[in-house]
Amino acid sequence: MEKISTITLLTALSVFLISIFLYWKIMRYNSKKEMGAEMYKQWTSRLYFWQGAIFTGTGVTFLILFLLKWAAVLTF
Repeated sequence: MEKISTITLLTALSVFLISIFLYWKIMRYNSKKEMGAEMYKQWTSRLYFWQGAIFTGTGVTFLILFLLKWAAVLTF
């Protein structure tokens, strides 16, 4: 039972980190172009960007975990 929880937690954490990394890779140039280089350097703009990254990563993680549960790959 404890192994299943550990595997699920590690899977969720890795999916979350990968989704945030992909969001950052895809959106960083778009964000700099949209806001401007000087505005992007301010902490409020970066906070807004990373807040969106965390929300997107959380949503993608939930979606992938429930798809894995539906496909009977993970059990939790």
